[in-house]
Amino acid sequence: MNSHVKQLSFAGMIVTLGIIFGDIGTSPLYVFQTLLVEGGKVDPALVLGSISCIFWTLTIQTTFKYIVITLQADNKGEGGIFSLYALVRRYGKWLAIPAIIGAGTLLADGIITPPISVTSAIEGLNLVPVFSNVIVPGNNLILIVVISIIILLFFFQQFGTKVVGSAFGPVMLMWFLMLGILGTMQIVHYPTIFKALNPYYGARLLMDHPKGFWLLGAVFLCTTGAEALYSDLGHCGRKNIQVSWIFVKTTLILNYLGQGAWVLSQGPSKDFTGVNPFFEIVPHQFLIPSIALATLATIIASQALISGSFTLISEAVSMNFWPRITIKYPSNIRGQIYIPSINWILCVGCILVSLYFKTSAAMTAAYGFSITIAMLSTTVLMYFFMRYVKHWPVWLVTIILCVFLTVEFSFFVANAVKILKRLFFVGFEVGLIFTMYIWFKARKINNRFLNFIDIKEQLPLLNALSADTTVNKYATHLIYLTKANNGKQIEEKIIYSIMSRRPKRADTYWFVHIERTDEPYTMEYSVDQIEPGKVIRIEYRLGFRIQPRVNVLFRKVVEDMVKRKEIDITSQYDSLKKYKVAADFRFVIMEKFLSYNNLFSVSEAFILNSYFAIKKLAQSEAKAFGLDTSETRIEKIPLVVKPVSNIHLKRIEPVTFGVGSLVEVD
Repeated sequence: MNSHVKQLSFAGMIVTLGIIFGDIGTSPLYVFQTLLVEGGKVDPALVLGSISCIFWTLTIQTTFKYIVITLQADNKGEGGIFSLYALVRRYGKWLAIPAIIGAGTLLADGIITPPISVTSAIEGLNLVPVFSNVIVPGNNLILIVVISIIILLFFFQQFGTKVVGSAFGPVMLMWFLMLGILGTMQIVHYPTIFKALNPYYGARLLMDHPKGFWLLGAVFLCTTGAEALYSDLGHCGRKNIQVSWIFVKTTLILNYLGQGAWVLSQGPSKDFTGVNPFFEIVPHQFLIPSIALATLATIIASQALISGSFTLISEAVSMNFWPRITIKYPSNIRGQIYIPSINWILCVGCILVSLYFKTSAAMTAAYGFSITIAMLSTTVLMYFFMRYVKHWPVWLVTIILCVFLTVEFSFFVANAVKILKRLFFVGFEVGLIFTMYIWFKARKINNRFLNFIDIKEQLPLLNALSADTTVNKYATHLIYLTKANNGKQIEEKIIYSIMSRRPKRADTYWFVHIERTDEPYTMEYSVDQIEPGKVIRIEYRLGFRIQPRVNVLFRKVVEDMVKRKEIDITSQYDSLKKYKVAADFRFVIMEKFLSYNNLFSVSEAFILNSYFAIKKLAQSEAKAFGLDTSETRIEKIPLVVKPVSNIHLKRIEPVTFGVGSLVEVD
């Protein structure tokens, strides 16, 4: 897409169907079936109550919370939990915690979406007489087909989805039309099913059914795509999502009503064990085409999830919640990225989920727990957005917050019974949240010990060194990356690097600072010639979705300054100057290591040791900033948080021996 903010249009809404609603759009494949299985005896109370709960969950949670309210929290057109955090972080340092937990749980539960969706679709082939004895839920053939689709899906991520993506919208349009038509065909035969929209039946189910409240765990599956919906805001724009949702919700409800109508129209002796009402309402002659379309829809839903995971990690890297890793751009579509490490971690996770659970029914039993935590995290951040950014009245914000917390906490408790069935995911979830927390806290500790000094006080020293011909020239142009937000200051360690050990003489000293803006796509810079031609500071203002390719950005600024005749980059060496050869440039990157000269608390020791252990697996500073290694020097400097100071040495006089004394040595 050429713009991250899309205007309302028919084409935009078609694209929205393909990108935004894949996950929530494929939920009819397994939600109602799960409710029938967990509900036990199938009767009108269970059917009407289940559909009532589904309808009001989609209305309160998806429509009211996400479509109406949360989509207003767009950060210059971008959505997602980190975009929301960027809007409210100034109102509380602790808000980083719900942002980290929300992002980690959203990513972790995401590894079950592709397997459960694809497996549900493939299992539908069991209804085709030719395949009934071959396609059996949980058998090796289904596993091979599902895993093959998953591997191919992740393999093609490296090439981008430009071609495939153009077909996503039309395919999902066909899918939603099929949902609505199939549901309507059944409703015509049993129109009284519409009374299921009355909240009374949902309330009675929760109060009267033996499992009652715990059925909310299965009901919640119908809205699991809502959090991802907000994350993909930047791809399609708020208006396209809101208008498209009217069509999407209508077809979803029609399909659920149709499944319910079919169940109620069956005889009381009907055994629903292993029966999926979704495929039962498909006319037999259209079964194979519908399964093919369902498979395509689940692949599209999986693709949207994978792209959303890449976006989330990319934002985490930009906002210092995640180590710097390789991020690639497989196409010229703005915002489309590919992260190899995350891609293959998700791929392995999806394969293991398929092998571990085998059937879609088993997967639903473990699905949704983490999404409730992600939704609760978003609700916490949304409170600060509504209260302090939008300045809504306290009474209104309080009512909205109470509604969301009541609904989501109920879903959380109902899903808590799944925790034993999802121990498989715990390591993955803990690993993600642990990495984000350690990286965030350690960066805070690092920044606490940065000492800044006035750069103008250092100008005489820099000028003197630059003019001292007794010192070998280190580089004509020497560039340092600085964290000093104040343009009049510089890190003390940078001056130490220039002046101490081997002095670094240069004709021009450049100090480059990158400021991350809360807007996603800002690309601005300013130049301050602190000492014209000798000491220059460049200030970049980059959006949190812009990769800091310092090598390219710096070259662009230098070219611009040359055109403006602000600097001359011709080599000053006599042999090269007459041929107008360009001068040499060298970057110096300072990387910290944890000094042995430290005495800190157990918690700080754990955080910092974990941080440096994780850092070894991450990209180097030079690669992360897009610097060519041929013109970059890496300097290692010790990080001393709390120096050892309780050393008491006692000086004694040297031992002397008398004349003629002998010392025997073995």
